[in-house]
Amino acid sequence: MNDEKSPLFPDEVRRLIAEHRIFSGGRRHRELVGELLPEGAVWIDIVVPLSDVYAQYRHYDEPVLVFASGDPLFFGFTTTLMREFEGRVTKTFPSFSSLQMLAHALRLPYHDMRVVSLTGRPWHEFDRALIERAHKVGVLTDRKNTPATIAKRMIDYGYTAYRMHVGVRLGGEREETYSLPLEEVITKDFAHPNCLIIEAVEPQPYDAPLGLKELDFFPLNGRVNMITKMPIRLVSLSLLELERRRSFWDVGFCTGSVSIEAKLRYPHLTVTAFEVREEGTELMETNSRRFHAPGIDYHIGDFLAQPLESLPRPEAAFIGGHGGRLPEFVARLAELMGKDGIIVFNSVSEETLQLFRDSIAEIGWAITYETRLAVDSHNPITILQAKGRRD
Repeated sequence: MNDEKSPLFPDEVRRLIAEHRIFSGGRRHRELVGELLPEGAVWIDIVVPLSDVYAQYRHYDEPVLVFASGDPLFFGFTTTLMREFEGRVTKTFPSFSSLQMLAHALRLPYHDMRVVSLTGRPWHEFDRALIERAHKVGVLTDRKNTPATIAKRMIDYGYTAYRMHVGVRLGGEREETYSLPLEEVITKDFAHPNCLIIEAVEPQPYDAPLGLKELDFFPLNGRVNMITKMPIRLVSLSLLELERRRSFWDVGFCTGSVSIEAKLRYPHLTVTAFEVREEGTELMETNSRRFHAPGIDYHIGDFLAQPLESLPRPEAAFIGGHGGRLPEFVARLAELMGKDGIIVFNSVSEETLQLFRDSIAEIGWAITYETRLAVDSHNPITILQAKGRRD
C-alpha cells in the first residue's frame, strides 16, 4: 500500500481483510487501515527486533495478513518473511514502490535506472554505481543514510555532475518532491520516509583507468619511491585474478595505490586494506578521494593484532609490507583464505624472495607464477603469485 488515507484496495483484498483476525504492519499502516479492520481484530506492530514480531506470528495458529509499503517484493518486508517462514507466504498484492512513485511524480522514465538500497545496508552497491558512472540511480534511504549524507559522500569523492531528486512521504496528501543540486541537498533535512534518484547532468561513460600514475598520488612523507610503480602494480593486479574474486585484501597499503586501482578497475570488489603506520589514514583518505574511489575499508595498526575473523573473508591478497614478519603474514592469510586463495608478493631482495618461497612451501601452497621486472633505474623486482594446492 502507499500513504493514502482511506486506501482503495481491490475487492479481493477487502474480502481478505474481512476474513482475517490477525493483522500486522507499521504504526502508520494501522492509522490508514484501522477503519477497515473487523471487530475483534488483533494488530501486531512491525518493530525491531523482528524476532519478537516473528514470535507473535507463531503464537497465533491462524493466517496473518500483513500490510507493507510499496511493492513488498522490492527490497520489501515480504522478502524477509519468505526467508523466515519458508513456503508460508501464500500471496502478495503489490502497490507502486516508492521509487516508482517518485519517478512518476517527476515524469522521469526509469527503465534505465539502477536501484540500490541503503536501508540498513552498506555503501558497497552505491559506490559501485558511482564508479561505473551509472546515469540514473534510485536509492532507498534510512535515518542514517539520508539524502544529505549521500550527497556529501558524492561530493567528497568527486561525483558532482549529478542532481538529486528526493521524494518524501510519497503516495498521500503529505507527499513532497524536490530536485536539487548536491550542494543544496547537504543543507536540508528531509522528513521520513524518503527516497531519492540521482541523475547525471550529462552522460559520463565508464572508462576504468588502466595504470594510475604514481606521481599523481599524495606520497608518504614526500617519498615517491614508496609507491608501487605503475608497471609493477598492473602486473600484480593481473596476477591477483580479481575479476573472479569478490573480496580483496591489501596488506601494507602505504599510499593506497594498489587498493585504489583495484577498486576502480573492479568495482564489484569488497576491498579491505591494512597499514601499520598512523600516516596511512591521511594517505588513504587523500588518495581515495583524489582518484574517486569510495568504499575502501582500511585499518591502521598491527595486521596480526586485528580482529581479522570479523572482516569479509579474503579471496585474494597482496602483501605490500610485512614489517619483517612475512612468514606470519602468509600463514595468517592462508588460514583465512583456505585452498582457493591467492597471494601476490613483490620482492626487492634475494633474502625476502627466498623467505616468501619458504613461507609458501611451509603452508603447503605453490608458487604458480614468477617474473622479474625493472622500472627505469630502480632495482629489479620479482613478482610472485602463490595459490593453495587443490587435492
